[in-house]
Amino acid sequence: MKNILKSTLALLSVLVAFTSCDNASKSNSGALSSSAAEKVYVAPGEHDEFYAFISGGFSGQLSVYGLPSGRLFKVIPVFSQDAEKAYGYNEETKPMLNTSHGFVPWDDAHHPDISQTKGVVDGRWVFINGNNTPRIAKIDLTTFETTEIIEVPNSAGNHSSSFVTENSEYVVAGTRFSVPIPQKDMPIKDYKGNFKGALSFISIDPEHGHMDIKFQLIMPGFDYDLSHPGRGKSHGWFFFTTYNTEEASTLMEVNASQNDKDFIAAVNWKKIEEYVNNGGGTMMPAKYAHNVYDEATHSATSTMKKEVRVVNPLEVPGAVYFLPTPKSPHGCDVDPSGEYIVGNGKLSANLTVHSFTKMLAAIENNKVAGDAYGIPILNFEDVLAGVVEQPGLGPLHTEFDGKGNAYTTFFISSEVVKWKLGTWEVVDRQPCYYSVGHLMIPGGNSQKPFGKYVVAMNKITKDRYLPTGPEVTQSAQLYDISGEKMELLLDFPTIGEPHYAAGCPADLIKPRSKKLFKLEDNKHPYATLNEADTKVVRDGKTVHIYMTTIRSHFAPDNIEGVKVGDKVYFHVTNLEQDYDVPHGVSMIGANTSELLIMPGQTETFLWEPKQIGVWPFYCTDFCSALHQEMQGYVRVSPANSNTPLKWSLGEDIE
Repeated sequence: MKNILKSTLALLSVLVAFTSCDNASKSNSGALSSSAAEKVYVAPGEHDEFYAFISGGFSGQLSVYGLPSGRLFKVIPVFSQDAEKAYGYNEETKPMLNTSHGFVPWDDAHHPDISQTKGVVDGRWVFINGNNTPRIAKIDLTTFETTEIIEVPNSAGNHSSSFVTENSEYVVAGTRFSVPIPQKDMPIKDYKGNFKGALSFISIDPEHGHMDIKFQLIMPGFDYDLSHPGRGKSHGWFFFTTYNTEEASTLMEVNASQNDKDFIAAVNWKKIEEYVNNGGGTMMPAKYAHNVYDEATHSATSTMKKEVRVVNPLEVPGAVYFLPTPKSPHGCDVDPSGEYIVGNGKLSANLTVHSFTKMLAAIENNKVAGDAYGIPILNFEDVLAGVVEQPGLGPLHTEFDGKGNAYTTFFISSEVVKWKLGTWEVVDRQPCYYSVGHLMIPGGNSQKPFGKYVVAMNKITKDRYLPTGPEVTQSAQLYDISGEKMELLLDFPTIGEPHYAAGCPADLIKPRSKKLFKLEDNKHPYATLNEADTKVVRDGKTVHIYMTTIRSHFAPDNIEGVKVGDKVYFHVTNLEQDYDVPHGVSMIGANTSELLIMPGQTETFLWEPKQIGVWPFYCTDFCSALHQEMQGYVRVSPANSNTPLKWSLGEDIE
């Protein structure tokens, strides 16, 4: 406790200094210069240099922006239903949100990461974690659609996720909350020694990106906050920050702050992989959903898995070590060379950097300070590379520009601080508005950062935008880091709470972007590939409408013979084979969203009519000069009526 009091006093003293500095900087600041405006200006018809994929936090989605303009291009639905795109509403994508807990239409999306080849981002896929109901999703960057979601068993608060190894061998998911493994009814007070933390290594198929849980490492019952892979010389290792090494279960702000230090867990996944490939580990019963979207059928399927391979770290000597690090670390960041591992201790007045080379030497020379549940604890001094002295208050996350510089966010003093790797000297600092969390340099989580910009994602906005009631917009800020000093260029609003982001040059993605789906490749079981094949089929109380849409009509557009109490499935195929011509469709009284159907695609919605009458449907996406004429009617008769099933286009139904 004395150490905590000392740290608190140090933080307060530094806060006074930073407050005065901040006031001084504000007094000298004014409107952004015209040169700053020019740097973010992208002329009409021109394209941004970078894509930025920014997590939507409690929206459950992933947002796509251009840099340097800060323009929002798309919100990709991932873990939450999206009425605009019918994700989680149409029959094809409902299975994507299936879990062992049932249909879960929401999650808390935190940390996107782009696939890599040879340590460089390759622009094929983005992975992102669902924090609340532990899941990992894969987004295909040819279509900007979520194509796979795998639930993570034995996990809770899937926070130290979803980070990718440098050849996309694995995407890793670490639990934030330790829990009983397997789950059971037990007193919460018996947490210590009985709860465990699972670190999941999910393999990625190198061709298609398909995911599968290779193994789960069952660790002591700490909280595992964030992680990053080793790269270059440290490839084959993964590093996780931990807090609550006290294993407290109540009043965490006090009871999880008793120890002098917490740990970074260093995991040699190559060694464990070899152990597993040779039959090591134990298959444990576990129920978790694996949901896959098939582009050929435009449909998702959900498979419930029954077991997972678990590994006890003590069964693989030399695979896991604990590195003591300042209290309550958040980010765990590895520089492009793989030598330096930054532990961002939130309660520390300094910023601690660990050395991979020194860690290996300490392991080889058995410089061990003790153990935690049999896992060796290395001596702090033996793995220390250096310390950045009093750089700011509340360090959270660090990224790298590939030029020997690191950039760390400080939540309490609300700033980004630039410092030198190796000399540990502070080079520059810029204020953020306000309470900055994560930051992102395109490619900053790789061997080859594109060190031109840094995006700071702020937790509080306050007075930066026009007020919109009690809640104001979420916000990010763009800084130019191409020179010695950072320059604030732009504030731009974001979707949800932006926790983390991933970025890459646009040229990695643009050439492969899909423009449409070829009709001849459409394998949807209810696809209708030309108007002549449209039809309406009754099967008891179920009615299937095989419909097409093209500028500017539906086929059929008049339907009779539907009855109250029927389940009516609209299977609508967009016959367009032109880029950027989607069609929408909605039906009065349908308890679902619209459909938004891309060229060559088939989608389905369910309508259950409850009232007799003649009810219209129409196109919801403006597609042509005759968009308003793109409509139709369905006649609904009483449940006991004898009205025959009929349909037409361009003629009256007799």
